[in-house]
Amino acid sequence: MRVQPRAAFATLVALASACVCASLAVAGGQPAAPDPAEGASAVTTDSADRSAGRGNLVGHGGPVKSVAADSAQNLVLTGSFDYAMMVWDVTDAEAPRQLVRLDEHDGAVNATAFVPGARLALASGDDAALSVWNIDSGTREHRFEGHTAKVVDIAVSEDGAWAATASWDRSARLWSLRENKAGPVLDGHKGPVNAVAFSADGAHLFTASYDGMIRMFATATGEFVRPVYKHGWGINVLKRLPEADQLVFGALNGTAAVVDIATGDKVADLGESDRPILALAVTRQPGLIATGGGDGSVRVFRLGDFQPIEEYQNPYGPAWGLAFAPGGAALYLAGLDDFVTRWIVTPREPFEPIDSPFPRRFQLTADSDDPVEMGRAHFARKCSVCHTLNRDGKNRAGPTLYGLFGRRIATLPGYPYSESLKKLDIVWNEETVARLFELGPENFTPGSKMPLQKMTDKSQRDALIAYLKTTPAAASGKDDPADHDNKERN
Repeated sequence: MRVQPRAAFATLVALASACVCASLAVAGGQPAAPDPAEGASAVTTDSADRSAGRGNLVGHGGPVKSVAADSAQNLVLTGSFDYAMMVWDVTDAEAPRQLVRLDEHDGAVNATAFVPGARLALASGDDAALSVWNIDSGTREHRFEGHTAKVVDIAVSEDGAWAATASWDRSARLWSLRENKAGPVLDGHKGPVNAVAFSADGAHLFTASYDGMIRMFATATGEFVRPVYKHGWGINVLKRLPEADQLVFGALNGTAAVVDIATGDKVADLGESDRPILALAVTRQPGLIATGGGDGSVRVFRLGDFQPIEEYQNPYGPAWGLAFAPGGAALYLAGLDDFVTRWIVTPREPFEPIDSPFPRRFQLTADSDDPVEMGRAHFARKCSVCHTLNRDGKNRAGPTLYGLFGRRIATLPGYPYSESLKKLDIVWNEETVARLFELGPENFTPGSKMPLQKMTDKSQRDALIAYLKTTPAAASGKDDPADHDNKERN
């Protein structure tokens, strides 16, 4: 077993949450070709070339949370913080082709799934809704609503009749895909529900929660049947194993294990990770399980005897999403990068370069007392995931900040602002930007989709504004101040 050299990984889920929780322009919808990071002078310049190689899926404008594959159709779905789900044709694995970008979501896309036997794809996330998309037409056929908090997982029954969603509102919900109607609400967990999985016949749904429980419900009625397994730590991910009455789960304490559905007994331990297990993938042929950890480690096991056969290490993890490529010889890995990495599981390459750039645009620090340099670091960490400074910046969750100063709120052409923002009488300048971060968007710009964020330290607000004044945010539309310092770099 060959393992990539391990490097320090200082931040995990909190880093990713923090980096998307702040932005400068408030908006009420989705973004409008990816662009590398602004103000990231310490970041290498060749990562765009590296990310595009070896069959990687390149096109999102923010970290990728979800990846799903349909082997029968040679298709892959990816969901991102940029509010978009993308559909890829991977018939030529070395040269994947983007079929459609579906970005009419009202929040980050945390979960994606195919509907078996149909040209339909499902997406859900921070907007707490489940969208049903027609892959061929690129249109949304239905939008299910009912959850009161973000959705983090989707499962679909093998007959394509039901979809299930797991939400941080402590419930799972069932949705009839044939009738486009809401089904039963599954309550009872004492913490956020993180994962769902159907039984082989679709008659039962299994739910896994931060409370450490795996529970079993009747699909038709939503009736609680029984607890299946109790783990001492919160459970993050859950999959049913093909052609077996067994479930595999991954937990907060770095444990992954297989349990028997009928008896509730643990069948096998799949080792332990130094960080939480955040992703699982299973393929019937050639019969493999993959686990992904918060430290960037990916381990592959045989289904027959649960023995480890390969391991991959991205020291700049985490691994948020995993999916076996059609045929099972490769894995798609999603995480903090704006792209999905394709790792060839077999045959292993003699040298496997790490395509992830480091530091990423939102992982910079300032080693200077100069306010502009400090502001650059604040922008990189707090704003660059959602916003670009380029004139034609796209594929981010928020609108470009090019020409921000002097612009009236919610007036950038082509960006779908909420009606609440359109009614506000605000012009962006040094004072209003400072007030946004002093009071927080929930108070200064009510109705905004911008995550709750404050900068209580006036010196930090001043530094951020000082930096923005040297960037295209201060552009009049004819010229870009300090454009040489803000060419997009990964």
